[in-house]
Amino acid sequence: MDLGLSGKWAIVCASSKGLGRGCAEALAEEGVNLVITARTASTLNETADFIRDKWGVEVKALAGDITTPEGRADVLRACPNPDILVNNAGGPPPGDFQDWSTDDWMKALNANMLTPIELIKATVNGMRERKFGRIVNITSAAVKAPIDILGLSNGARAGLTGFVAGIARKTVIDNVTINALLPGPFDTDRLKSNFETVAKSTGMPLEQLRKERAAGNPAGRFGTAEEFGAACAFLCSDKAGFITGQNLLLDGGAFPGTL
Repeated sequence: MDLGLSGKWAIVCASSKGLGRGCAEALAEEGVNLVITARTASTLNETADFIRDKWGVEVKALAGDITTPEGRADVLRACPNPDILVNNAGGPPPGDFQDWSTDDWMKALNANMLTPIELIKATVNGMRERKFGRIVNITSAAVKAPIDILGLSNGARAGLTGFVAGIARKTVIDNVTINALLPGPFDTDRLKSNFETVAKSTGMPLEQLRKERAAGNPAGRFGTAEEFGAACAFLCSDKAGFITGQNLLLDGGAFPGTL
């Protein structure tokens, strides 16, 4: 299927590895030029070189912190008129809510709610004027089924979801859609970090925990960044203009509900 994206430009945040990289690669495969971001320059540049060599698209790699005004300004200078925006940022640490300070909450809200809103604010009007725009927020399955040790993430990402639910119905008239991808257990560094926290608190060996969690998923495995990226690319395509304000859960069937 031709997704109608060749020659377009995308900003993909936190995309040197993991799910962000999966999205960047899937878009590059469709001929999309990229601005990719991450904090670690070496990893980011390796990813940029790989994508350029494999798909021949233009890639601008900007090392920095997308959760700061300076980091966002650098990205927007490199790509002031993106056709696609993929919001992504590392999740806050797991833990017990009794231990979290106001500062912990503010960091979580800044990274996982306010930063995406600022990037949407900076790009959505141009998309509307050009009559094409796709915004995808990478949030978490915890938005739909909260995880007790991920309270900071639960709260911040749910706040972003509520905000988007309103504006996504206003922008679609101009062929600008805003949706979210809700990853469940994907084989990423984030999953490993969460497992390490659980293993430490329970005393269960890390590898045993990993095997049990994979076997306990209806799919019998964890997701891959490649299949996550494919879902992102479709939501960004010209075939997905009638999908907006939605939260697509990718969890291998772990959530047991019907809605």
